[in-house]
This record gives sequence, C-alpha cells and structure tokens, in this order.
Amino acid sequence: MKRFARLEQIRRMDPYDEATEIYRLSVAYEFPWDFTRALELALYRTYAVPGIGRLLARTAELTDRTQKRYDDTSLLLDTIVEHGFGSDEGRTAIRRINQMHRSYDISDDDMRYVLCTFVVMPKRWIDAYGWRRMSRHETVASAVHYRALGRHMGIKDIPGTYEEFETCLDTYEAAHFAWDADARRVSDATLDLMASWYPGPLAPLLRTTTLALLDDSLLRAFRYTPPHATTRAWVRRAVRLRGRAVRLLPPRRAPHFARQNWEIKGYPYGYRIADLGTRPVPGVRGCPVRHPAADAEAG
Repeated sequence: MKRFARLEQIRRMDPYDEATEIYRLSVAYEFPWDFTRALELALYRTYAVPGIGRLLARTAELTDRTQKRYDDTSLLLDTIVEHGFGSDEGRTAIRRINQMHRSYDISDDDMRYVLCTFVVMPKRWIDAYGWRRMSRHETVASAVHYRALGRHMGIKDIPGTYEEFETCLDTYEAAHFAWDADARRVSDATLDLMASWYPGPLAPLLRTTTLALLDDSLLRAFRYTPPHATTRAWVRRAVRLRGRAVRLLPPRRAPHFARQNWEIKGYPYGYRIADLGTRPVPGVRGCPVRHPAADAEAG
C-alpha cells in the first residue's frame, strides 16, 4: 500500500453518509498517536471553564481517580468509533455516557462546548504536527460524527459544520476561560498523571514539555508561568519533526484503537463496556441530582 492510498480511499467515500467510517480510518489508521494527544488536550482545556473545572473537582474523579477517569473516557468514546453508533457496543457506551452526565447539573452550553473541543482540537493539532494535514473529507466527517454523538446525548443547538464548531469553541472560550482554584487542582492532577506514565526523573521535563504545547489563553486561565519562548519553539519543532518522520514510514496496515494505548493502565485483564465510568450516589462527591428525563436513555 502506498503512503497516500488510504487518503485516496477516504476521498472516494461520502463524508456525510459514511462519516463514522471515515473518522475510524483517520483515528485508527492515519493518525492514532495524534488523535490520542489531541483528544487529551481537548478534554484538558475544558477545565479552564470554571463551571466544568469546579464540577470535576467536586466529584474528585480527576483528582483522586485520575487514571480511571482517563481510561474510562478514552474507552467509552473510542468504543463508538470502533463499533459504530448502531452496534450493541456503541449503544452501551452511549448509555453509560448519558447515565453519568445526567447525574449532574451540566448546562447545554458546557456540553456543547466539550463536543466542540472533540471536533476542533484534533484538526488543529494534526494540521500543526501530523504527517499530513486533515483533508476536507476528514474534517467534514469528524463534524458529522460528533453531531451524531451530540444528538444521542440530547445536546441542543449543535453546530452544523466544522466552521460553526470552531466559531462556537473560540467564542465560548473567550467568554468563559477564567481562573478557578478548583479547576487548577484538576489541571495539576492531569499533568501529574501524564508525567506518571514515564520514569520519575523525567517528570519535570514532561511537565514543561506539556506546558510548552498549551496556548496562552490556557496558561493564563490556570496561572501557569509560560515556558521560555526558546523552550516552546524547540518542543513544538520536535513534535513537528516526529510528524515528518512518520510520513516516511509505510502506512499502517492494522487499526490501532484507544484500548491498545499503553497509557490505559486500569484494565490489565480486560473490561466490560457496561462497567466503565462512574455511578454517582446522590449527596456524595459533587451532589449528583436526579433529573425528570434521567429515565429516558438515548442510543
């Protein structure tokens, strides 16, 4: 197979009718490492919205059980990518996602914003650091895939195009990014988790490397001291060089899904999709509440 053969295949597909199939090819074959990094940073940047960061701090899911929360989020989202919305596995994953989110008072605006990060941040990352830029077919398919996920989650007023997702994200961040002490605790715990995947002596270097990849709006919201301009330039250049090196490699012949990532640490003996995620108890850790619509399961 030639290096661009799969891109040619994607361009022959319909980005609306075959959106999830195209997204699966992009995630599991073309850019598995890049999508992992981009989606990590997509979720991370949502903590800079104080309402989201405070809720996550109250539940303690991202401070006391950081690795499990990382694992479960990655596995649930990727189950839908691997198996599709109509599969038993995909429906179970969506049911679990909805059961968790409906236990808390989360605004439609916040939910819509998180959805926007899943669409926008991977394209921005891949265009900057990937072995090639995302094609228009892949960009459209990503937006269509996450529109479908948003509908299954009952989110209202979902953007219709990639450009609308991008505008929604940028507008929301400009209006809502702000300092919050609890959100900073969640951010610190996440940075500690990422560093924990590597030998201990590398932790300070890895923290600096991660901060060097963050934009100024995030650094200001969390009140982190920005890395030196030279450090940021070298880190970003190194990640771009990795992309150029990947371009020279043969295309991937077997898919790579999130469940195969070595960063997933919590399930060495496997897992059941129905067991993933949290099961909040009313009155405990973040004051979960029962909503009238909680009995209606999307899927």
